[in-house]
Amino acid sequence: MPAAVDIVDLRVRYGEVVAVDGLTMSAPAGAITAIVGRNGQGKTTTVEVCEGLRRADYGSVRVLGCDPRRDAAALAPRVGVMLQDGGIPTMARPAEFLGTLARFYQSPRPVGELLDWLGLAAEARRPYRRLSGGQQQRVKLAAAVLGRPELVFLDEPSTGLDPAARRGMWELIGALRRDGVSV
Repeated sequence: MPAAVDIVDLRVRYGEVVAVDGLTMSAPAGAITAIVGRNGQGKTTTVEVCEGLRRADYGSVRVLGCDPRRDAAALAPRVGVMLQDGGIPTMARPAEFLGTLARFYQSPRPVGELLDWLGLAAEARRPYRRLSGGQQQRVKLAAAVLGRPELVFLDEPSTGLDPAARRGMWELIGALRRDGVSV
């Protein structure tokens, strides 16, 4: 089975700062793969290159066998992304936002099911900016998995979650893996 993500000799700089220096790794399909390290060691930069949001200075990256920048349109329906920051309008209500987003997918997960699964049903009509940090994280996760992707990139998925919400998040990630999704 081919890898979900293959990175060979990735290098990314921000001016004089080297964010990623020669990273080579492979993330197997159908597995949960984590990039772990201290702050400022290039984890988010690496994920952004894999998502096609940032250009590498050197090296190659393949996501589901495709170049994430050149093949962005082909990858879009196959990959879910949970950004560390931003991405959801502050006045959006979770149920409405996810309902609108669902229209972009051929066979989305039911919005109500995701809201229940992530413990957000009671907050479905509350503006995003009025949600706790943990609730906002769960809305971002729901958006990332809504389209039934083959691969999901999660950048700092448990930040701001209380212990019960963190457990629910990991249960959802485990369920995705059991469904064959690479995380």
